[in-house]
Parts: sequence; C-alpha cells; structure tokens
Amino acid sequence: MAVQPEGTPCWADAMFSDLEGAKSFYGEVLGWTFGESSSEYGNYTQAYVNGKAVAAVVPPMAGQEGQSQWCLYFASPDAAAAAARIRENGGEVLMEPMQVGDFGTMCLAREPSGAVFGIWQGGVHEGFEATAVPGAYCWAEVFTREPEKADPFLAAVFPYTVRQIEDSNVDFRTFNLREQPVLGRMRMTDDFPPEVPSYVNVYFTVADCDEAVAKATKLGAVLRFGPMTSPFGRFAALSDPQGANFSVIDVTTTEGEMPPTTDV
Repeated sequence: MAVQPEGTPCWADAMFSDLEGAKSFYGEVLGWTFGESSSEYGNYTQAYVNGKAVAAVVPPMAGQEGQSQWCLYFASPDAAAAAARIRENGGEVLMEPMQVGDFGTMCLAREPSGAVFGIWQGGVHEGFEATAVPGAYCWAEVFTREPEKADPFLAAVFPYTVRQIEDSNVDFRTFNLREQPVLGRMRMTDDFPPEVPSYVNVYFTVADCDEAVAKATKLGAVLRFGPMTSPFGRFAALSDPQGANFSVIDVTTTEGEMPPTTDV
C-alpha cells in the first residue's frame, strides 16, 4: 500500500477505561474482531474487519482517565515538520512526535478551536488496511463553534484545497486532496449542549444504518442524530456506552442531489 498523501485521514483509535466493554460493543455493532493486546505498547489492541486493520482501542495510561473519544490521525511524511506547522498556525502540540517501534511516528495535537487529532508518519504500519467497507472508517468531520479558527489552521497545516457547500441552513466545508474530499468541517449549532467541546467526528461504514443503530442503542449507546438519508448515504450519530462520539453510515442508501459547492 502506497504511503498516503499528507493530510489524508489514515488511522483512528480511542482510549477506553473498560477495554473489554469497548471490544464487546464495537464487535457487536461494527463486526470487529481484535488482535492480541500489545503489552509493550500499553495494551494497544487493533480491530480488524475480514482480517484487515481498521482501528484500535487502548486502555488509558495512569492519569489519562477521562471521557473516551475517538482520535483521527492524519498522514504525514514528516511528523516533526507537521508539529512545527501546527505550532506556527496557532495549534497546540499535546504530545511531541514519538517513534512507536518500527510501526511509525505519532504526534497528538489540538487545533485552535479545541478539537484533538493525531499525526501519523507511517513506518511498517501505514494506517487503515480497509476503508469504506462495512466496519471500516469512511469519513470524518471537525465539529466546531469557531470555524474562523479551525478553517485557516487546517488549510495551513495540510495541503488542502477548500470548498464551501452552498446551503443557507448549514455552514459546512470540505477539505480536499487531489480534488477528492477527505475531511468535512461543520459549524456546531445551539443544538449541541454548550459543554460539548470541538471534536472530530469519525464515521464508520455499515451495511444497514437502522440495524446498526438498533444494536448500538440496545447495548447502551445514545442516539444523538438520525438516522437520516442524505445524498452521501443514510447515517446516524451516536455516543457509545463510554461516551465516545461516532457516526455510522450506509453509503449505498442515498437520497437527493449532491449540494453545489464553491471554491474558498
């Protein structure tokens, strides 16, 4: 697999204080199977769909217990250079670039409006081994109340071109590589409780959105939005039983025309 262009979402993981509970939940909802926990790397545990790595779950390190959340990593050929750009453009480096064996180099950061994300400089682990198939990552959006901070940051740190959706009801942009959208940005409205900070919402593909929502809520997840059918697919937003936000989308069930967009 060729190394992804800089700025491509390439991996996702989350910390869960109840690791077995997370494995049980996502195994049921997304069909994940799990590899052996790597004690050398803090019991980092990869999730698989049909034998292909699609995400990972890990218990929190001492002192890092808190609300579970998914972290999306963006590919970079040079994590140190990416960290420098993050700082130069008003972001905060939460964890300096750190080599993880021969797997690659990781860095954690926060963009100026508050959403946390990662940088991944791939070594033998280049990231997702499958995308956009049931159980695998499909899409992500930065949810923020301050797009005037997030937008210029993202465009400065990564080589994105930017397009705005022409819709008076929603403030939504796509960040694109080689003309292909790789990331969305949604302005959070008053529908979001004020205590919810900016975050990156990760979408996982499912074969049937309603069935996935029914399984998830039965297992203790909270339905936040949807299911709703759009030109991009039928999707729903959920919080898992440990509080991590994520969305599920069936990309085969679509409705309506693609919205027009303009270059920014």
